[in-house]
Amino acid sequence: MTEHAVEAEAGLRPLNILIVDDSATMRALIKRVAGLSGVPVANLYEASNGSEALAILESHDVDALFTDINMPVMTGTELLRAIGQRPQWRRLTRVIISTDGSTARREEVRHLNVRLYVEKPFRPEVMRDVLDEVAHAAARR
Repeated sequence: MTEHAVEAEAGLRPLNILIVDDSATMRALIKRVAGLSGVPVANLYEASNGSEALAILESHDVDALFTDINMPVMTGTELLRAIGQRPQWRRLTRVIISTDGSTARREEVRHLNVRLYVEKPFRPEVMRDVLDEVAHAAARR
C-alpha cells in the first residue's frame, strides 16, 4: 500500500502549518521534523513573531499553529489572544512550543484554546506525536 493510500485510508488530509518562533534554528528544526513525521503537510509557513504570524493568517488558510511564547514585537500569548478574538480562526489548532513550561505560564494560556504545550528542548519523537494528534484532530473536523 502506498503512503498516500495509507493517508487516505486514515482520513488524513495535508495540513497547512504555521511555525512562529524568533529562532530561525528552531523553525528549521520543527520544519525538518514535520517533513520526517509521516504526517501529510501541504504548506509550512514561518513567522519570527506574532505580528508576522497574524499577517500570514490573514492571507493563508492555516490548520495548525505552532508558536513560541517569548518573542519580540508580539509574544505568543499576545498572538493567541488576537487569534481568539477572530471567529474565522476558532478552528485553528494551537500548539505552544516554549522553554517556559512553568505552572504559571501554563495557567496564563489555559483559557486561550491551546491544544498542546510542548517544552523545549523536545525529542523529535515528541513533535512527531504532536503532529500526528493535530492531523487526526483536523480529520475529525
